[in-house]
Amino acid sequence: MEYDMVVAGAGPAGSIAAKYAALNGANVLLIEEHAAIGSPVECTGLLGTRAISECDLDPCNDFILNEISGTFVYSPSGQCFDIDGKSAKAYVVSRKALDKKLFSDAIDAGVDVSLRTKLVNIIWCNDHQELIVLHNGIKKKIKTRMVIGADGIKSKVAKIAGLGNVKEIISGIQIETPYRSKNSNFVEVFPGSVAPGFFAWTVPVNQNISRIGLGVNGIESPNALEYLRSFLNSNPNVIGRHGDSLLDVAIGGIPLGPLKRTVSDGVLVVGDAAGQVKPTSGGGIYPGAICAKIAGKVAADSVSDEDTSSDYLCQYEQKWRKKIGPELEMGMKLHELAEKFSDDDWNNLLRSMDNVHMKKMISQYGDIDKPSILVKEMLTLRNSFHLMGPLKSVIRAVL
Repeated sequence: MEYDMVVAGAGPAGSIAAKYAALNGANVLLIEEHAAIGSPVECTGLLGTRAISECDLDPCNDFILNEISGTFVYSPSGQCFDIDGKSAKAYVVSRKALDKKLFSDAIDAGVDVSLRTKLVNIIWCNDHQELIVLHNGIKKKIKTRMVIGADGIKSKVAKIAGLGNVKEIISGIQIETPYRSKNSNFVEVFPGSVAPGFFAWTVPVNQNISRIGLGVNGIESPNALEYLRSFLNSNPNVIGRHGDSLLDVAIGGIPLGPLKRTVSDGVLVVGDAAGQVKPTSGGGIYPGAICAKIAGKVAADSVSDEDTSSDYLCQYEQKWRKKIGPELEMGMKLHELAEKFSDDDWNNLLRSMDNVHMKKMISQYGDIDKPSILVKEMLTLRNSFHLMGPLKSVIRAVL
């Protein structure tokens, strides 16, 4: 087996990277250790409109289950802060169906695929690399010039290439269960001690079923299941609205803070493997898709130009950091700021924001994929007066 490029991991970032490498002339093999695409699910399945577009998809596709236009934010004291976006801001999707669609698009672009294929090691040779894989439990070798690691939070590619670790890992758990939504087009968000280091959520699949989950700091609060049980059994805004049956369960880690380096000789890493995830929401498909397109193009060019050195591949690093680096950096600062908030701080902040002007501004400029748009608007001179209350709450929390 010999290819210009091997992409490890057939999630959204891997399929998109493989597709764009093939479209730019490379002979590509996409490998996936699992037997089925889209399993296991380790995602909330809530995608902003930008994410759908960035994946080259149409929201009319079959993977769309519901449309989200607003948010109910509950303070720890139980006060509800509602934001109505008036139109579709995000979509609830079937991740299995979404992943299969992107995988199919890669095949249509000419990508070869191999399921049940687990990467074991990468051996660097003079002019190529040898990948040692287990295919259906049998050891095989694949000769290639380039490797793109899109193999998730525990990336084997990043580890072998010595690219380090992400800054922080959030431990997440989510169930799909019967749930009576107040509004089936609104998500619910619960910040505070209910989910230390992150937040809890409900995402309606329809009027009668929702995905309920939370994330907690993976180091200080490793048992996300216990926090979820407590949330379901003690939060007054949730008690009595959910059923006892489980339709699905998703467990996984959310990497926050990109790797310091995402390239090495003959290697690029992308998506969760690179920590290219929004720190404010934990969503990785939008930034992963952006970076995967860049990775596919740069990797294909490196093979064509017969230069797979890290010096050449640093183009990928420079381009993706220019494209989304400032957004991820700002998001990480907001996440770190939120981690310092006590329940009283959250109560004060949401109370100070509960006015017509703030709600209108958030409704107009709020964007799940680019929160910087709202932050920049809030900091304009014309909004400075309305921002005084929230700023005082933030300053009290920090000091």
